[in-house]
Amino acid sequence: MLSSKQLIDITGISRATLNNYVALGILPNPVVKAPVGETGRATRLGYFEEGAVDCIKEVQKLKKQGHSMTQIAEILGTAAVGAAPPAARKKQAAEVSSVGEQRSLTDLSIDASIDDFPGPAYMVSNSFELIWWNEKATSSFFSCDDNLPAELESRNLLKLLFGTPVARDDDHMMELLKPHMAAGKKRLTQQTLIKIYSTLDARQLNILKDSYDAVESLGEDPIAHYPMILSDGDGEPQLFDLYISFYREGILFTFSPIVLNDDYLLEFLGKRNYVINELLKKRKPYLTDVTVLVADVQNSTRICSELPAEEYFELINNIWQQSEPIFRKYYGTYGKHAGDGMVYYFFPQPDCDHKLNAIKCSLQLKKMMKNITQQWQSKKGWFNDMHLNVGLNEGQEWFGSYHAGGHVEFTVLGETINQAARMSDFARHGSVWATKNMLNQIPVEQRKRINFGITRKTLHGESVFITDTYSNLGNLLDDEGQNNRKFRDIEMLPITEIRDISLDTA
Repeated sequence: MLSSKQLIDITGISRATLNNYVALGILPNPVVKAPVGETGRATRLGYFEEGAVDCIKEVQKLKKQGHSMTQIAEILGTAAVGAAPPAARKKQAAEVSSVGEQRSLTDLSIDASIDDFPGPAYMVSNSFELIWWNEKATSSFFSCDDNLPAELESRNLLKLLFGTPVARDDDHMMELLKPHMAAGKKRLTQQTLIKIYSTLDARQLNILKDSYDAVESLGEDPIAHYPMILSDGDGEPQLFDLYISFYREGILFTFSPIVLNDDYLLEFLGKRNYVINELLKKRKPYLTDVTVLVADVQNSTRICSELPAEEYFELINNIWQQSEPIFRKYYGTYGKHAGDGMVYYFFPQPDCDHKLNAIKCSLQLKKMMKNITQQWQSKKGWFNDMHLNVGLNEGQEWFGSYHAGGHVEFTVLGETINQAARMSDFARHGSVWATKNMLNQIPVEQRKRINFGITRKTLHGESVFITDTYSNLGNLLDDEGQNNRKFRDIEMLPITEIRDISLDTA
């Protein structure tokens, strides 16, 4: 028998190529045992029958005749002694780890940085917009161009994959799309995908539809495995273990060369909080549509003065803890907590309107505060009403992160967040205020189900809520108010109060 090293020396192929021949069923699985008469760090080597030399020579002959590796696998796969039949190749590819030296990802110091992933790796949003990628992904998929467009919609992964050198023809493109479609099928309907990729040409759309129909949705496990064959620069197929990790913030694709033992990588990916924290720290700033929610506890100074310190912290923590699942329900991304205030961001989603998400979230926070008020009134025997005043605004802004040590804080740069913060400061008694511009971005039929407007004074001094109206903020200020001057720079901003929503999904 020949060791894998001897077989490589005789035939002149690379170890990766040898691994691929095994995975494709061209060669049988090697007999793995302790090396005989060889020294080195390997504790086990794969051994092949001597007939493997002739098989490899036949592969080389067929390649010169113009046959693809798929065709060669069909010709030689079932003829090879002990070779897996075509139906078993995918399973075999998933099980084989190495036909040569057994290595570990610990050799790569992957615990130091996610940038040290052994193969291409990238993360996409739930709409498949690229939000992080490593250098190996750049060279393998994105034509060595690290300067992708700043606009998030121009970083759509599947659009970029259609131009990747890996997908040389429709068949290769189909194989490349399948695992991405299996991941997308878990969160996106085909109709949503087609809407996202409406700019693709007819051929590309057909490939997209066919790949979507050809795969099953991945299960409920947070990490899925998908054997994957990619071609290198010379057209040689290379086998990878593709691991697809699902997070609330997006989907992570990690390609691991089949020659590596992936136990450590899986252990690393299993540290979900650590991984997502590291990914989000490295998330590249991008220009995106965003709805900003700024909320602040009204009269927090007075409440703080009336409570012992430990009870005040208990109250504020109670508010944050109860609000977190509400933000998660409506896809809110944490920005920061500043004292008793908070900032959250709502980004476009494939199957729902991020502006409506922010509105529904705000109104549910309002109901939450009523419950907390009742709980604390009963607990303390006091009569204080507690309110969370909310300002909402929508715009296109740069989104990025600040981080120090293990702490990550997200922020939006621009007037969108500044105006939302000022409206939160203007709001009183738990009211929710939004800009006219934001409401105008919502389709008319959906906007009709939102109860919004301005409270006006009649000639008799009565307060009347006039629906479907707006007002410049300055016109709503008390002329004698001592703090009015702080709103002077936004006094011409058209705003409205949102009181309720009747959407079925509210």
